[in-house]
Amino acid sequence: MFAWEQCKLKNKAEIVRGASPRPISNPKWFDDNSNVGWLRISDVTEQKGRIHHLSQHISKAGQSKTRVITEPHLLLSIAATVGSPVINYVNTGVHDGFLIFLNPTFNKEFMFQWLLMFKPYWNKYGQPGSQVNLNSDIVGNQSVAFPTTSEQERIANFFSELDTAITLHEEKKQQLKCLKSALLQKMFAYKSGYPAIRFEGFSDEWEQCKLGDVADRFDNLRVPVIANLRKNGDTPYYGANGIQDYVDGYTHDGEYILVAEDGANNLKNYPINYVSGRIWVNNHAHVLQAIPYLASTRFLGYEIGRSNIVSLLVGGGRAKLNADALMNMNLNLPKIKEQELIADLFQKVEISITLQNYKLDKLKNLKSSLLKKMFI
Repeated sequence: MFAWEQCKLKNKAEIVRGASPRPISNPKWFDDNSNVGWLRISDVTEQKGRIHHLSQHISKAGQSKTRVITEPHLLLSIAATVGSPVINYVNTGVHDGFLIFLNPTFNKEFMFQWLLMFKPYWNKYGQPGSQVNLNSDIVGNQSVAFPTTSEQERIANFFSELDTAITLHEEKKQQLKCLKSALLQKMFAYKSGYPAIRFEGFSDEWEQCKLGDVADRFDNLRVPVIANLRKNGDTPYYGANGIQDYVDGYTHDGEYILVAEDGANNLKNYPINYVSGRIWVNNHAHVLQAIPYLASTRFLGYEIGRSNIVSLLVGGGRAKLNADALMNMNLNLPKIKEQELIADLFQKVEISITLQNYKLDKLKNLKSSLLKKMFI
């Protein structure tokens, strides 16, 4: 058992700032035929700190005016994504938004994980409400405890394998979301009245109707309650954008679709929630329920979500979806049995996405906890 060695980072590597060619916006600096890449902040965010390919290139002419690294290297972002560590595996020019750890005597993957753990603590070098301002002196003077080289390697390998597992789960979640998106495109009828993909045994044309022809609205049961007057309980309290609180009592009991009336936080992905059981709804969400034998409530949620709701909104900064506009919305509906089959399929896909997200959150929480416990 060896004690970890406490020392400053500048004693373990030469820490220098990148250098940018000027002007970087000038096309003459860029050349797709160059074998030296140009690292951008977008590369860091998209590839989660391990760079294996770049989205732009820099020409030979620019290399004399920037720092060019031609072997895997560890960086620390000091602009935009301040405090984010990066391991770059490609030949690249490194601009002045990064610090470079040259000739390190530590395991790069070990230090990458340490920097991930330490990222929140850089905030002490910034003023309240302003961006953290890091430089080579601040980072170099940071005291770090290092285990032996062999222990660094074992810790690095452990976290690298954990990161691989997280990445695989993220990819699976993304695949499920892409599957859902593709099915929404293929399994719902557009102007033709016939979807591209259908369950076996169904061939009838989908019928056009108004939402009000197949659904009832229960806005009259809504009761808004300001936060300090709500009585704590187990019933979800819904507003325009979903659950806001949990309260005692309920306003609705059954299967409903909630559609934001005003205060929607995302017009591109308009807030629509399928709910079942006892709920409390305030006056910022319309409450809809399918008429039995005519429509499936869950299916209506998907069909409404496909519609161009934004075109129905009125008002300025706080756009509003009036009840009449909502109930006069045009829909394409198949027979109730086909609606139910489609709704069941999408429910299964959404359950798979939820479970995958749960597994992913558990892995991320595990890593966060271990980062705090395995580094001194």
